[in-house]
Amino acid sequence: MEKSSLSYLYLILFHVFIGVLVFILPLISTLYTLSIVVFGLAFIIKSKNKNNEVLIMSAYVIGAEVLLRMTGGAILNEAGKYIIMIFMFTAIIYSGFSNRAFIYWVFFIFLIPGVIVSVFSLNFDTDIRKAIAFNITGPVCLGMCAIYCFERRISYERLKSVITVLSLPLVSTAVYLFLYAPSVKEVVKGTDSNFLTSGGFGPNQVSTVLGLGLFIFFVQFLLNSKNKLLLMINASFVLIFAFRGIVTFSRGGVITAIVMIALLLMVLYYQGNSRAKSKIGVVVIITFLAGLGVWGYSSLQTSGLINKRYANKDALGRVKKSKLSGRETLIASEFQMFLDNPILGVGVGKNKEIRKEETGINAASHNEVTRMVAEHGTFGILDLMILLFTPLILFANDRRNIFALSFLAFWFLTINHAAMRTAAPAFVYGLALLSVVAKKPEKEESTLN
Repeated sequence: MEKSSLSYLYLILFHVFIGVLVFILPLISTLYTLSIVVFGLAFIIKSKNKNNEVLIMSAYVIGAEVLLRMTGGAILNEAGKYIIMIFMFTAIIYSGFSNRAFIYWVFFIFLIPGVIVSVFSLNFDTDIRKAIAFNITGPVCLGMCAIYCFERRISYERLKSVITVLSLPLVSTAVYLFLYAPSVKEVVKGTDSNFLTSGGFGPNQVSTVLGLGLFIFFVQFLLNSKNKLLLMINASFVLIFAFRGIVTFSRGGVITAIVMIALLLMVLYYQGNSRAKSKIGVVVIITFLAGLGVWGYSSLQTSGLINKRYANKDALGRVKKSKLSGRETLIASEFQMFLDNPILGVGVGKNKEIRKEETGINAASHNEVTRMVAEHGTFGILDLMILLFTPLILFANDRRNIFALSFLAFWFLTINHAAMRTAAPAFVYGLALLSVVAKKPEKEESTLN
């Protein structure tokens, strides 16, 4: 077995151990967080980011973020975003950024009016710093990832290494979830999002990271399995993440993963030769059959309740009034805020206050698109257009980043059901902007070799 394959197996086993350890000793989670920050910064600084080490370390943070938060080790709710921003800022000092990334500086400029409005519009009893930080750290983190990644040259092998590193802490997350709720059948009693199958944490965010894990291990299975043993291991993780994602009863992450996989297969099919296309056809059939198998098993484990969940029914089989778990009300209120304040918006963080005053609903937005529109007005719309069309134009001009559309889909679909509660949409969006080259740029080496 090749050295790189053995390293991957050892790393998988090590992260299985981490999952068990943080379950038994939650205090370890805080030490885990601190070690990631210290080692990550040291790694980037010592290497002077010559081989895009920031992408390796940021990918690891993304994979670990939800685990650290559900085990109380993240210290701050927004810790993942702050860590990513620190890493990216450090890397930019060493490696600079493309002059053509100015479009994302425009993105930053368009965020400023909404922040200024919020300073004057938020209620006196509101902690202005926290209200602004909660809503602005996601876009700022995304902007920094975009500026660093924009048209940055990276080899295909290096990008696969980034994906591999992202997968490792996700293994720990899956292990923790199994230990937290080993019997799904015993804890599933209804069709609402389930906190017990989500490790006691927000099902929406857990579903998001499990959906990302499903896609990541599908990539590992399809493109990064060098022997039959790795093929079986990666295939097993695909099934595990699919099952655990489904039984969170939060649909967003699973649907997003399916779209990402479909887009990747489409890109590979249209860019491949006749032999590759025939293989893709076989993969599609196997994936479909495996999906049916996982769904059938999930249905058995949940006594058929998962079927009702995806059919938008309650445990008694009655169709629910809301198709989006009540998010329609939040979306409608944010659109109304935009209509009332179409130029500058209501200000960052203000939409929650207005909604509580007008409807009595005390809930933060689950949709980053409508939040941007409500809080930033026309500037928010312009920012969303920058974010959506820039990677599409890059991909239309250079299609060597075969993951670009899948990464973009993850960002867009995730912010529509889970806003930017985690740093994952920001970082994965940045990966869609990378310029992938066939050969390694000078000074670049694979981390796992």
